[in-house]
Amino acid sequence: MRNYEAMILVRPNLEEEAFQAVVDKFTNLIAQEGGEIVKVDKWGKRRLQYEINKLKEAFYVLVYFKGEPAVAQELERVMKISDDIVRFLVIRMEEKNAK
Repeated sequence: MRNYEAMILVRPNLEEEAFQAVVDKFTNLIAQEGGEIVKVDKWGKRRLQYEINKLKEAFYVLVYFKGEPAVAQELERVMKISDDIVRFLVIRMEEKNAK
């Protein structure tokens, strides 16, 4: 299993329950695909460096997980079609940098 890090920017206009549901949706997806959640860091609402689709803020979530490349690909595929995600980035971490 490889180590991955996913930075997810979620729409800022969601209620707390809806925001938590979005985070749970993606962590459950990782688990269903055979991955393992290592750590979930919710950074909260932060100002964006530049406007994205007329949004100036977003909720930041950092997810560390382990899995096969297919897990990361499926996560990216589902995030691309999700309306609640402003931006995302999934990267494979080096073994020495893994948490």
